[in-house]
Amino acid sequence: MRKIFFDHISTTPVDERVLEAMLPYFREYYGNPSSHIHEQGQYALRAVDGAREKVAGLIGATPDEVIFTSGATESNNLAIKGVASAYAHRGKHIVVSEIEHFSVLNALMPLMNRGFEVTYVRVDETGLVDPDEVRRAIRDDTILVSVMHANAEIGTIEPVEEIGKLTRERGVLFHCDAAATGGKIPIDVNRMNVDLLTLSAHNMYGPKGVGALYVRDGVRVDPLLDGGFQEKGLRAGTENVPGIVGFGKAAEIAIDEMDADAERLRHLGKALWDGLARRVEHIHFTGHPEKRLPGHVSFWVEFAEGESLLIFLNLNGVMAASGSACSSNLKAKDEEELVASHVLKAIGVPSDICTGSITFSLGKWNTREEVDYVIDIMPGIVKRLWDISPAYADYIRQQSGGQKS
Repeated sequence: MRKIFFDHISTTPVDERVLEAMLPYFREYYGNPSSHIHEQGQYALRAVDGAREKVAGLIGATPDEVIFTSGATESNNLAIKGVASAYAHRGKHIVVSEIEHFSVLNALMPLMNRGFEVTYVRVDETGLVDPDEVRRAIRDDTILVSVMHANAEIGTIEPVEEIGKLTRERGVLFHCDAAATGGKIPIDVNRMNVDLLTLSAHNMYGPKGVGALYVRDGVRVDPLLDGGFQEKGLRAGTENVPGIVGFGKAAEIAIDEMDADAERLRHLGKALWDGLARRVEHIHFTGHPEKRLPGHVSFWVEFAEGESLLIFLNLNGVMAASGSACSSNLKAKDEEELVASHVLKAIGVPSDICTGSITFSLGKWNTREEVDYVIDIMPGIVKRLWDISPAYADYIRQQSGGQKS
C-alpha cells in the first residue's frame, strides 16, 4: 500500500542534507561549546555560532538576537513568562488572540495566579485577528501582545505586520509564534515589528528537540531555568550541538528553496481544495481561503466524524490530522469524548463538529499524483461513513419529506 504523509504541520521529515550536516557532531566533533579552551570545544562553539548566523539570516535578525531552546514550546514559555517577569514593574496586562497554541495559552495560567490579567482578542470566521481589536485591547498597563504568525489547525496567516506597527506605536512588546511559518514563508522581524519570535526546527525539515527565540536587542527577558550562563544567560544548559547544527542547515536550505517550495505547494493545495470541493458533498472548509499557509487544506464534513475520517484515510495509506497535534490526546471529563478544538469554537464551527475537522498539510516532497489519489478516495470514505450515520439517515428522511412528527 502507498503511504502518503499529509501531516507536515505537526512535523516534517529531516532533510537528508540536514542529517548529513548533523552526523559529525555526534562522534567526531563531540565537544561542549562552553569548554572552548581546547580543540573539541572550539569546534562545537564555531558550529553553534555558524548555525546562529544562519537562523538569524532566515528572519532578518542579527546572530546575537537568536537564543537556542529545546523547541517552540520552551521558546513561547520563555517569551511569555520571561517578559512578564522582567516587565511586571510596568504593568500586569497581556493581550493574546484566542486561537494561540497551548504553549502560549497555558503559559498564561500561572501568571494569572500571580495577579496578571489577560485579554483574549477574538477572531473572525476565517480565523483572522483584527488589528483594531488588538488596538482596543491595549491598556496603559499592557506589557505584551502575543499573536501567532499562522494557525496550524486552520492555516490562516495573521496580519502581524499591522499588529506590530500598532504595538510599536503604543510602546508595547510584541511576541509572534512563528513555529508554523518558519522556513515556509518569508519572515522579516524588522518589517513585522516584532520584539520576540518563536521558531521550531522540526517544522522546517530539521530535527526535533531544538528551537529558537528571537529577542530584539534591548528587550529584557528573565530566564526560566537556573543554571549556567549559556545563550547570553537566558537558557541554561549545555547546547544541543547536533540539533543546533541541523537547525542551521535547515534554515540555510530554506533561504535558498523556500520561495520555490511555497509556490509549488500553493498549486498543490489549490488542486486539493478544488478537487475536494468538487467531489465531496457537505464539505465546509476552514480558515481563510487565500491568506493561508501554502499546501494547507482544512475542512469538516457534515454527518462524518473527523476521527472516523482519519481512521479510514489511514487505512488507505493517508496520514493526516484532526485539530492540533498537541490537543489530539485531550479528553473530556468523562474520559470518553475528545475535547472540542478551541480554534474551531473561536471561528464559529458548530460545537458538535469541533472535534471532527481534518487538516491536510503538504510538504515539499508531496506530488500531484498523491493529491489526485486523496481526491479520488475521499468520496468513497465519506459515503461509507454516511451509510452508518443516524444523523445522515435523518437528513435524508427530512429531504425526502418523510420526517416523523
